[in-house]
Amino acid sequence: MDHSILQDYLNQNTFPVITKKRKSYLTYEGLKDCHAYILKNGIIKTSIISHDGREFNLRYIKDLEIVSLLRDEYSQFTDYPFNIRIESETAELYKIDRVKFWQDINKSKDLQMYVKDYYRVCLLTSIKKMQQMLMNGKFGAVCTQIFELYELFGIPMDNGYLIDFIITNEEIAHFCGITSASSVNRMFQQLKDMDAIQIRDRKIFIKNLDTILDYVIK
Repeated sequence: MDHSILQDYLNQNTFPVITKKRKSYLTYEGLKDCHAYILKNGIIKTSIISHDGREFNLRYIKDLEIVSLLRDEYSQFTDYPFNIRIESETAELYKIDRVKFWQDINKSKDLQMYVKDYYRVCLLTSIKKMQQMLMNGKFGAVCTQIFELYELFGIPMDNGYLIDFIITNEEIAHFCGITSASSVNRMFQQLKDMDAIQIRDRKIFIKNLDTILDYVIK
């Protein structure tokens, strides 16, 4: 997505910016709200709750991006489709009246193209999650999640890559549809035995990215 289109739109307007602290929720699945939100800076996580009450993580977002699906163009209030939680120490988000946002989108071909790309990326992300869950097995799902973390937070280091973000085994389990953190711990031990990863100061250090990629759906 060409985020410069969205940034230009924000620069041309004076939308309020709200600040949320780590572990707080911007919104909950099913909550009615009359605003759209755009991440300015920080890290957030989206997730949904299954019928049996378990949380399933969807993705982390750390760049300028719309973080709430827009739904229809005319309703002042809409139900949010997922939970949005702050994962960095703080996060700043633009808060925009959702009806005005749609009106502005409909007036701008550039914004229309951006929103089309936004929905395309959301759809592809959902399809990738389904592949990861249904076709790759639990070990492959964990490797896929490690690779996603590498793409988002990976820093090149001597002899590997440091994922510069602390994520618990429980959170990884929630991304992969695994019921317990202990199962993730066993898979991490397997990856350690394969000399693929280490844990350094609670962060994942990838020693051999090719080994991880062997289990990632291309």
